[in-house]
Amino acid sequence: MPNITPPNRNMNEDDSLDDFEHRHVTLNGMTKKVYVAGEGPAVIVMTEMPGISPHVARFSRWVRAAGFTVYMPSLFGRDGAVPTVEDGIASFKRACVSAEFRAFATNESSPVTQWLRALARFAHEECGGPGVGAIGMCFTGNFALTMMLEPAMLAPVVCQPSLPLDDPAGINMAPDELAHVRTRLERDDLTVMAYRFEGDKHCRAQRFAAYREALGDRFVARVLPDNAANANTPPFFEKVVASPHSVVTAHLIDEAGQPTIAARDEILAFFAQRLKK
Repeated sequence: MPNITPPNRNMNEDDSLDDFEHRHVTLNGMTKKVYVAGEGPAVIVMTEMPGISPHVARFSRWVRAAGFTVYMPSLFGRDGAVPTVEDGIASFKRACVSAEFRAFATNESSPVTQWLRALARFAHEECGGPGVGAIGMCFTGNFALTMMLEPAMLAPVVCQPSLPLDDPAGINMAPDELAHVRTRLERDDLTVMAYRFEGDKHCRAQRFAAYREALGDRFVARVLPDNAANANTPPFFEKVVASPHSVVTAHLIDEAGQPTIAARDEILAFFAQRLKK
């Protein structure tokens, strides 16, 4: 695997994202800011709640350093900010009432996924290669799965999917779309990689069980022990999330041999296997 050491940045300070190209991308009549960097096949990194934090940006830099072009859309929150309790709660409340998200819908896909599917198609056209990878986290966790409705999507990663918020066994996806994705996974011999911590209060075992029932062996789950989570996290994660949750961002321990680093490396290898052919 290539050297994936990102630039040395303080995770406790706001990130200027100055090593990304700041673009405004219009798709389906809607414009969003997208941070782009790197070379090679495209990987879409969808931020967790409450926004593109320094930890999310660090993960994108790891993806970039592994030989991919990163597309990191701004979906909510203040880009580059360390997640505070106040800002995090405000961002969460805005997303919950936004027309783009279906935070409490068990059998509905969030409308924003249509724009993200268009972004996958757009990124594939720009970068070429066999197809596109994507990772969703927390609020966006299951979006990479919904994006499999776009033929260019080949490598979906689902990290601690937290929607719907009020149903631990719910899947934030329309049943007909889920069935279509299952058919495609079987037809094209593809898999979905999924990650959560065992004691995550926001993504419980029931949700992974529901995905497994819906997708069978095509859903490859990794459940990390709670003691593998970083205990030193930004205020929002310490006070509001209040459980092991963010596998490759805030709760990742950036030390060799750590289970979270192994998860990161497995994800990067998954992208390479599917997209570098």
